Amino acid sequence: MHGIHLTAELYECAAAALLVEPAALRALCLGAVGEAGLTPVGELFHHFGPGGGITGIVLLAESHLAVHTWPELGAVTLDVYVCNLRADNSGRAERLVDALEAAFEPRRRQRQRLQRGLLGSPAAHAAPA
Repeated sequence: MHGIHLTAELYECAAAALLVEPAALRALCLGAVGEAGLTPVGELFHHFGPGGGITGIVLLAESHLAVHTWPELGAVTLDVYVCNLRADNSGRAERLVDALEAAFEPRRRQRQRLQRGLLGSPAAHAAPA
């Protein structure tokens, strides 16, 4: 379970169409996943009706991408988690978030980065107490 978990909140996004058009958001996400060198294995994009936002999930062989849009707020949240079991996918995850952020053109943003798992540490192999 060793990996990196990136989240971002994007505010005042100029690319308004991406917040309400599921086909456009899907194309953006799948294109960015491929360009980042990650492997999509499934997807689901749900639109919350006219003028409503979208929740999109791309399942990755490496883990997942989740995108949630709030057009009434001009906001987007991004969630990217990649496992680093067979290879270090951290750079790929960073490129994915960078590409999505650039496409939404936010005026303000906030990002978080969390290292997950203890692979390689003695505690990772110890039996639970």
